[in-house]
Amino acid sequence: MLILKVSRGIPSNSFIRKVSSSGILALDQRWREEHGLPANPNAFGPLHTLPDYKFPDGRPTPMGSNQRRRLMKQREIAAKIVAMCKELDDAKERYIRLGLEKQAERKRIMEGKLKPKGKYLLKSDHENKLIT
Repeated sequence: MLILKVSRGIPSNSFIRKVSSSGILALDQRWREEHGLPANPNAFGPLHTLPDYKFPDGRPTPMGSNQRRRLMKQREIAAKIVAMCKELDDAKERYIRLGLEKQAERKRIMEGKLKPKGKYLLKSDHENKLIT
């Protein structure tokens, strides 16, 4: 025999709390990063970046203060990217130049070492004449 505890006319085992987690998942930043979405869903998109209205005759609409701020920020980022790319190119050129200088120094040292003398010098001169 099953006895149910009644509270206000409804059996107590029918009260099951259902907790929704959809709101929490919407704010899960790791999920947004994994799917390539921005951290703030309201910080990107046509409603955020495009002007609020257009003139019917085609005149350009004036920029809003936030749009101007975003534009200046993007210009600063672009300037930093260009400067860093230039530094990277300079570093690559310097690395190549230092390698060539090191090879030239090695070659100069090898040419300045002791040279063959006596019969070895005559032998090497004779071989050089036969080759040319």
